[in-house]
Amino acid sequence: MITAVLSGSHPRSWESLLDGLLRNPLVRKAVVLHTGDPGTCPPRCETFSVSGPFSGGTWNSVLSDVATRYILFSPVTAGIRSDPHAPDRLVETAEATGAGIVYADYADLIGDTLREHPLNDYEPGSLRDSFDFGPLILFSTTAARRAIRKYGEIPAYRWAGWYDLRLKISADQDLFHLPERLSTVDRDGEQEATHFAYVDPRNRDAQEEMEAAATAHLKRIGAFLAPEFSDVPHCADSFPVEASVVIPVRNRVRTVAEAVASALSQRTDFPFNVIVVDNHSTDGTTPLLKDLASHQTVLRHIIPERRDLSIGGCWNEAIHSSACGRYAVQLDSDDLYDGKEVLQRLVDLLSRGDCAMAVGSYTLVNEQLQKIPPGLIDHQEWTDANGRNNALRINGLGAPRAFATSVLRRIGFPNCGYGEDYAVALRLSREYRIGRIYDSLYLCRRWEGNTDAALSVEQMNHHDRYKDRLRTLEIRARRKMNGVRGWKS
Repeated sequence: MITAVLSGSHPRSWESLLDGLLRNPLVRKAVVLHTGDPGTCPPRCETFSVSGPFSGGTWNSVLSDVATRYILFSPVTAGIRSDPHAPDRLVETAEATGAGIVYADYADLIGDTLREHPLNDYEPGSLRDSFDFGPLILFSTTAARRAIRKYGEIPAYRWAGWYDLRLKISADQDLFHLPERLSTVDRDGEQEATHFAYVDPRNRDAQEEMEAAATAHLKRIGAFLAPEFSDVPHCADSFPVEASVVIPVRNRVRTVAEAVASALSQRTDFPFNVIVVDNHSTDGTTPLLKDLASHQTVLRHIIPERRDLSIGGCWNEAIHSSACGRYAVQLDSDDLYDGKEVLQRLVDLLSRGDCAMAVGSYTLVNEQLQKIPPGLIDHQEWTDANGRNNALRINGLGAPRAFATSVLRRIGFPNCGYGEDYAVALRLSREYRIGRIYDSLYLCRRWEGNTDAALSVEQMNHHDRYKDRLRTLEIRARRKMNGVRGWKS
């Protein structure tokens, strides 16, 4: 019933997994996709030389050759050990649910410690190319071929072939997550963080392919938006200043004074203030800010009455404050502006009147403000023609972010501490143009105090699940805008 398809450039990376799979009577044969010396394969195993295991040519060839009902794909084989009954459990689940793809949880083996690695359920908004399906992915050969017949052969992608295929399957078929551990991954150590892989300039060619595949998917399901934007509503309201730098903060006594100083040092041809929303800090941040505010009349130190606010809720406090300016500009409490002209440049872009939001570029630095790889994060993938669509594939739009306050007051921030900026950006991009500046305007400090530092698997899953849900919400709203009914195409 199963053809196992393994990705591995050297026998040592796939021998253990292959041996275990071929012992299962459901596995008819195995195909090893290799880019180097495949070595000698055991009986019922074939090697297939490919330019890349995820390319369009590879998967078009695999689908034309396979004669079994299911394909079990292992995208990474090094250190993988399959539960002896994993193929049975995956097939049983596929038969019961009729899902196009079935995947399951796994565990990480780090030294002698086994750590559970649960995965997220797949939903319409899980279209990011970084979605984790684990080491064993079972999919229906019939569902895959039906998707190819309906939506066309996989393009000649070098990197995005598998991604294109699973998106095509997902347009009509369910992708089912089985919350059971069916494999383990032997880690030599903690994995290197890939938090910024999608904006690393070295990955640009691959990301362009991923964008093309995602855009084609949005067109298939009726969620694609053409580059036609609503006008930013004219606002006749009076504001106390032209712009406000907004700094939400809780317990950042080590860094917040630097952030405030960076904001106050801005040189502009308009009046501005700095609004620090102090979310009931307990580490000395509050007296520090009170002292700074006593010496700076343009620094507004706000302590909310509510105690249930996250970062998004603090933003709402700032933008609805009578002190807020016509434009609201973000600065995190552990970051700095890259220069003294940042505020002027962002407000100049917004004041043209054709953008509801403006986003700059940032440079990654360590705690001592020394540049660290990959350095400049400029989101060059953003274009006026397709940025609002590609935003549904990536996990963020960049920094610093600036907004027309009148529009922002109408939409508001979700009261959460992660992804609140992404939620607002998606919502605004549904209607309005977003302006971009590709020069570095911001120093983003990576240190142990970051909200996404040293997270457990469960916390990372929670973050990813929230952004997937935001994308699901946005896809459904855009389909409704386009007059598409229902969910499945």
